[in-house]
Amino acid sequence: MKLYDEVIKECCQLLTGEKAKDLQVSEGIWPKVDDRSMILRSDMAYELGSGNLPAIGMTLITDSEEYAGKNGLHLMGEDLPDISADRGFARIAILRMEPGILKEGDALYKAIRDLEYTRYHFYPEGFMMRVSASKAKETVRVSKEALQKGLTFEKTGSQMIEAFLSHPGVKAVDLTYVTDSDFAFGKLQALQKQAEAITKAIDHIGNGAIMDCVACNLQEVCNEVEGLRELHFSH
Repeated sequence: MKLYDEVIKECCQLLTGEKAKDLQVSEGIWPKVDDRSMILRSDMAYELGSGNLPAIGMTLITDSEEYAGKNGLHLMGEDLPDISADRGFARIAILRMEPGILKEGDALYKAIRDLEYTRYHFYPEGFMMRVSASKAKETVRVSKEALQKGLTFEKTGSQMIEAFLSHPGVKAVDLTYVTDSDFAFGKLQALQKQAEAITKAIDHIGNGAIMDCVACNLQEVCNEVEGLRELHFSH
């Protein structure tokens, strides 16, 4: 499954360097809340990705151990207790799938979206994700109380990895958070758009809407992605 591998490769190049720190992946170290728990502005310490600040959330799938050989958790920038004001934010999750687990057509597109939608069913105490699909933004409100209790990216990240692993076929998750103000968020946003274009092309091919490559407005995407060409011509 090479659908997103080129995007993943470029993401990994951005996410490596001296500022990247490895965090411990642990189980059951932070409480969960229900989906109706809100963090009001009066209760929050700060918001990651607020306003016009970068706010990127990416969930990418592969079957290559090169990009997610085992579960991993990483941070570029300051950890939650060390942040005192709003700043740019990114979350990049690379999911290694069991080969052949994802079917073609509508089932493939639905499975990819289901994995992405894990973020809508992920409720660490004091860490409220707010997603705007139309604006391609993923922001996070962090509560004052949670920070006082010891909330860190290790704790919330471990919980998110656990949530991804609950999906059938997910063998490993490599998760990175970015809060470094000097990070190349613009380059990551461009990769986010490429990944979304690939996902839309998968839906397009699955629906069989237009099989004439000359007439299709997704021709450029298919030409650049090996897995999409294979998917297209298998129909």
